[in-house]
Amino acid sequence: MGDESWDEDTTATDLTALSEVTPARRNRACFTVLTGSAAGQVIKVSLGESVIGRSADAQIRVVDDGVSRQHARVVIDGAGVRLDDLDSRNGTFVNGARVGASAVLREGDKVQVGRTTVLRFAYHDELDESFHENLLSSALRDPLTRLFNKRYLLDRLDSELKFSRRHDTPLSLLMLDLDHFKKVNDTYGHLAGDAVLVNLSEVLVKAVRNEDVVARFGGEELAVILRAIPIEPATMLAERLRMLIEKTVTSHGKQQLRATVSIGVAGYPSTKAETVTQLMEAADRALYRSKHAGRNRVTR
Repeated sequence: MGDESWDEDTTATDLTALSEVTPARRNRACFTVLTGSAAGQVIKVSLGESVIGRSADAQIRVVDDGVSRQHARVVIDGAGVRLDDLDSRNGTFVNGARVGASAVLREGDKVQVGRTTVLRFAYHDELDESFHENLLSSALRDPLTRLFNKRYLLDRLDSELKFSRRHDTPLSLLMLDLDHFKKVNDTYGHLAGDAVLVNLSEVLVKAVRNEDVVARFGGEELAVILRAIPIEPATMLAERLRMLIEKTVTSHGKQQLRATVSIGVAGYPSTKAETVTQLMEAADRALYRSKHAGRNRVTR
């Protein structure tokens, strides 16, 4: 009798639970940022008209030097989804083909605006949005600092250098290494070292432009890509960053921790780099000179 009662209750509960399950509807139009300064972000697109551009008033704001203030327009209505180019300076591309006046957007289409930003159009539900954002973020970001990771840095640097060589525009690279960072870990513990890395990463991100790329190259070594910046102003910026880091205090428990940084600066065309490896080696040599000269300094 006890077993029969248990079976009946279980069956009733399962049927009730099943009857309440409602499949999620994938009806939210979204752009996932595949490349660019906001890589990994999922942007919801509202019904009606949404402008893509650099303007602060743009519904889909893309901070990229190659993006016009009002670059393109997405129109969602009963007829579907349409993408209009708004006479942008550098054009709008769907799956590699330049958009004339307008183009119909379909699930999975890739939209390029500006030099580096690619958006993937799709319909999501709430779970999709969270999953895709987390998936892309884990692929492109360092899990501790949330800076871009080495893989993204190398890919982005490759595309930026190719653009600079093709259009004869400047490009600068900063390589930063926290001085005597092992002493922080050995003296205060690795959690304290992590706190310093996270705090200084946030300081760097806030100190540069949105379109610049700040990445963790490995360990306590960081890198900054400065687009369209010649080496002289890049060196001046590196000195400001060095001073900013020097005066930054990281609180960890009862400890007030400080750090200094050595920075190497290299750039195109001052360095006749044809490959990412050549540009990074030039920045590494400059970084080595900073460390060899006593650390806490900038060298180019």
